[in-house]
Amino acid sequence: MTLALVLQGTALVIVIALLAAAGAGKLARLDGATYPTALARAAVAFTTVITLAVAITTALASLPA
Repeated sequence: MTLALVLQGTALVIVIALLAAAGAGKLARLDGATYPTALARAAVAFTTVITLAVAITTALASLPA
């Protein structure tokens, strides 16, 4: 049961990160950025969401039970 919750949570975070990256890339492209620049901005957005999820998980894990 616990493994299923972990996998579901991980999948949800990845989907949210992909949506944020797609949005950032599309907004960059609409702003007139080239394809490589838009892809770089999307990658930064994806990395930021994953890093934020790891930081929140670490903070929650360190709380006393």
